[in-house]
Amino acid sequence: MTHPFKRLCWLSPLLPLAGCEAVVLRPSGDIAARQAHLLVQSTLLMLIIIVPVMALTVWFAWRYRASNRKATYNPDWDHSTKLELVIWAIPLLIIVCLGALTWVGTHLLDPYRPLDRISAETPVDNRQPLQVQVVAMDWKWLFIYPEQGVAAVNELAVPVDRPVEFTLTSTSVMNAFYIPAMAGMIYAMPGMQTTLHGVFNEAGEYQGLASHYSGHGFSGMRFKARALDDAGFDAWVAQAQAGGEALDRARYLNLEKPSENVPPMTFAQVDPQLFSRVVNMCVEEGRMCMAEMMALDAQGGLGLPGIANVAALSDPGRGTPRPVLGLPPFQVSGICTVEELDRMLASAPAAPQPRDPSPLRGRGLDAPQGILGLGLIPNRLTQSVPQVGAEQNL
Repeated sequence: MTHPFKRLCWLSPLLPLAGCEAVVLRPSGDIAARQAHLLVQSTLLMLIIIVPVMALTVWFAWRYRASNRKATYNPDWDHSTKLELVIWAIPLLIIVCLGALTWVGTHLLDPYRPLDRISAETPVDNRQPLQVQVVAMDWKWLFIYPEQGVAAVNELAVPVDRPVEFTLTSTSVMNAFYIPAMAGMIYAMPGMQTTLHGVFNEAGEYQGLASHYSGHGFSGMRFKARALDDAGFDAWVAQAQAGGEALDRARYLNLEKPSENVPPMTFAQVDPQLFSRVVNMCVEEGRMCMAEMMALDAQGGLGLPGIANVAALSDPGRGTPRPVLGLPPFQVSGICTVEELDRMLASAPAAPQPRDPSPLRGRGLDAPQGILGLGLIPNRLTQSVPQVGAEQNL
């Protein structure tokens, strides 16, 4: 007689699945719930085809087995209009339904689209979303709260039933921000800014992670997402503000260095321009911001004077500097701040004057008509632009 335990041995491979949690199908936020519904509906539509095909495969194998002498043998059969109609019409209808469902869901659940409701029963009304700036580092997450003036590493706290607008970027490589119980996944990329909207409808502690491989410390790039009531969130902000440590540019550069399994920490004060500088890759002193560089390029560039607008790298280990015209490794120095750039662009003339094509010769001569000649950069800032050596014909 076979022991009952031996009969159940074939179930042993299923034991590891007992530790899995179906977070995607048991969400705690409205966006994640709508994504789960879309996933279930799409699966059920596809099963309309998959289940009959699998059942018919077994039935045909049994019906037309070699030992079944009662099965009809028709070697000259080659076409059936009814069968062709069933084979092509039903899958076509399923594809049309899946396409319509996907099209509507893609636009309705666009991560850039502000929320149109808190839950199925609660509209957004006039609730302002909580702004959270997210920076993906090697290998940790930085969360900046510009309204509250605090920041946290590997810890996210948000109020329940309040929309959250995430603004994301990265420091080095592309990464993926994902809180399965709250919203979908969105990529964070260096030098770029992406947006994700989400909401928590139930208080609790949830798992957040990086869902895109980003290097050696990827496995430890996880954080706790805490959904709190309004009083609990205010208490969390007050506790962070009482910490005392400030997140300025120098502290950020130290934090940016690769590190693994970093414990949660908070900062009481944050440089208000920090996230903008991270996106524009100009946190270091003396580095030109991308926004400023693109604005100069849009106006025609600095021309020949820009060749001498360089400064020696203080840390040759960062990046891969390349000599230009025989100069030592360099980086472009900033000419103005982001705020000065905004004012500069706001006061730019509608019709720029034509540029002077003649080359710049010697020290002290006027620069060709361009960014400098148009007066778009303050005079006190243009004094910092080095001039080419005397009597040097460029």
